[in-house]
Amino acid sequence: MYKKNLVFAASCIGMLLFGMVFLSLGTALTFIKETYALDDLAAGSLTAILPFGILAGSLIFGPSVDRYGYKLILIISSLLIAAAFEIISFSNSFFALQAAFLFIGFGGGVINGATNALVSDISSEGKGANLSFLGVFFGIGAMGMPALLGSLSGLVPYSTIIAFVGAFIILPVIYFLSISFPSPKQAQGFPIKEIPKLFNITLLLFGMVLFFESAIEGITNNWTTSFLEQGSGFNTKDALFALTILNAGLLAARLVLGFLLKKVQSFIVLFTCLTLVIVGGLILLFSADIIIIYIGIALLGIGFAPGFPVVLGYVGELYPNLTGTAFSFVITIALIGNTVVNWLVGVISQSYGINKFPLVLITSVILMMLALSVVLKRISNKIKI
Repeated sequence: MYKKNLVFAASCIGMLLFGMVFLSLGTALTFIKETYALDDLAAGSLTAILPFGILAGSLIFGPSVDRYGYKLILIISSLLIAAAFEIISFSNSFFALQAAFLFIGFGGGVINGATNALVSDISSEGKGANLSFLGVFFGIGAMGMPALLGSLSGLVPYSTIIAFVGAFIILPVIYFLSISFPSPKQAQGFPIKEIPKLFNITLLLFGMVLFFESAIEGITNNWTTSFLEQGSGFNTKDALFALTILNAGLLAARLVLGFLLKKVQSFIVLFTCLTLVIVGGLILLFSADIIIIYIGIALLGIGFAPGFPVVLGYVGELYPNLTGTAFSFVITIALIGNTVVNWLVGVISQSYGINKFPLVLITSVILMMLALSVVLKRISNKIKI
């Protein structure tokens, strides 16, 4: 037997860890470049390894948690990340550094997927609301860690900070060891015969919804500063502040949605927020006033908030016996969307200018809404939407 509140706390700790770790890598990269005298190309090769690790972790976590349960998988992935940070801090080998970044991506991909699937499994109702609360902890880790590291960097060496981050991860591992988790759903072996039933058009459509959700979140985080600097002529400080507004809006909205999704139907919230994203994209496209643009950026952050929690909540309702595997499938498609559309924005920017970025954003949202409309119609007689 397990206690839901303790398991939910474990999921939140894991997601907090995920946010902390990935924001710590910026500091780690600065330390690595200085210590090993790496040029931008060599340093960039390290960060390029991360997406491959995340993709591999996202592919493997689902069948693994369905077969072996959450406890073992969360412990192993956390220890892998802890070891990677110690390698970064103490290694003298560039190959070891590459392996460390791969381990961090892989472990992060597993933790991200597994904590979402775990919350879905323990939530008999209100899956979207609980998944939204879970997302708040990623935001706390992601926003809090840079401030903490910035305050410590003038007092202790970077290598010590990085080693401390790795050692800190042992605390969540101890907590995972101390509590009970839900039993594996497929402890007798993965049911191969169920795979054709799982990978159907409905799950593919949900994957496509997250394809565009991940894409719009990714391109906004990656291209907004370039758009504001090169396309609109704002200075770097103003452009970077827009990202703070974006993530603050996302964090605040996720917190509100944890309550709102228990009172308002999920599809209404999701379509309303996607409409806000379109409005925010139009503001970026046509406005030249920085205050109005900040409002548009805030609308984007708010609009992004329900995408993953609501869609993963639907997937969890539809596939209760293979939640991990179903999540693994749609999250992998989401990561592909992030990569493909980011590449597309780069191509369009090179050929037509960065000022076309909001058009890609708006088009992606419209395609996402179309895919969402089709899949919700298909499942309306199976679960509450």
